[in-house]
Amino acid sequence: MQLTEVTTAQLEKAFIQVNVVINKDDPNYIRPLDKDIKEVFNPEKNKAFRFGEATRWVLTDGDGKLIGRVAAFVNKKYRTKGDEFPVGGMGFFDCINNQDAADMLFDVARHWLLQRGMEAMDGPINFGERDRWWGLMVDGFQPPPYCMNYNKPYYKELFERYGFRCFFNQYCYGLNPKKELSQKILDRHALIAKDPAFSARHIRKNQLPKFAADFAFVYNKAWAGHGGMKELKTEQVLALFNKMKPVMDEKIVWFVYHNENPIALFVNLPDLNQWFKYLNGQFDLWHKLKFLWIKLTKKNKRFTGIAFGVIPEFQGAGVDSYLINEAKMVVQPYTPYTEYELQWIGDWNPKMLNVAEHFGDTYRSRQLITYRYIFDRTREFKRHPVLN
Repeated sequence: MQLTEVTTAQLEKAFIQVNVVINKDDPNYIRPLDKDIKEVFNPEKNKAFRFGEATRWVLTDGDGKLIGRVAAFVNKKYRTKGDEFPVGGMGFFDCINNQDAADMLFDVARHWLLQRGMEAMDGPINFGERDRWWGLMVDGFQPPPYCMNYNKPYYKELFERYGFRCFFNQYCYGLNPKKELSQKILDRHALIAKDPAFSARHIRKNQLPKFAADFAFVYNKAWAGHGGMKELKTEQVLALFNKMKPVMDEKIVWFVYHNENPIALFVNLPDLNQWFKYLNGQFDLWHKLKFLWIKLTKKNKRFTGIAFGVIPEFQGAGVDSYLINEAKMVVQPYTPYTEYELQWIGDWNPKMLNVAEHFGDTYRSRQLITYRYIFDRTREFKRHPVLN
């Protein structure tokens, strides 16, 4: 077997192709867009390069066939509360079902990180934000939403035989959006709805600056500072909203206000993979035109939850139920969606897990794991701290 660092455009193409080769016979596999993978490793596209570095390798067998890949990265901004040593990252792992091959990939990532002063590695994770390419899928092997890792079931054994341990579990929740909500949610909604100080509305594309400011306010109060989440500026959110605008469905992005002050948000998007699966990873001009045609001619019946949160002052007051039912009264009669999945929540966030599990008639649709491998095997292993 031969390991080769990715240093040329041809090797970058091979790095992407490994994922295709490993998963080509899996009916649930949806090929990621090549550009989305390339941008992770492009310093001009990925701001994480301001705080670190990344590299990639491909693994071939004796006949030159592609049998594996891995990436490793250091980012001085990557730190979990309670960490007593610097932690690097590894990700974009793919491999045939062979422990020796997997060990070679894990070893090269570990040695590279050791040379840069790291004392542990988390993986598989992204070189960047947690909303993409984060965690190893271990249950619920159905077609993945846009920018979610998808892998073979045997990867779990490859990781754990090497010595990786579960740092935290990640749970996604499915729901039939056409079913009636529980009576408890309806009753809690009714209590809030009686108070004229509360109101709910969905986003309007012609008012994105206003909603970007509202999102930033709620996000920073509900999430910033927890689990490695950093504060967002309104300008950052507006840039994100403008990027999302061509595929944004106004009726599935919601906010709650108290005396016109934003206190909760519920952000969803159509699952882009339901369109991108027809593009075979390509997104050049021709495929962009093809995408527009597909978007016009093929109804997307699946949408995904990106963010759901209530600011601390209103948590536990029934605002979550109010928001869910207000959205339901528009989503059910006026949208084509018949499938819904709320994106992953870490097991270190019990409050959000409780919200998701009482969201309605939900079920755990899939599970991923973020693993950690401590280089000094005598050092105590600690799970991700629970968010209080």
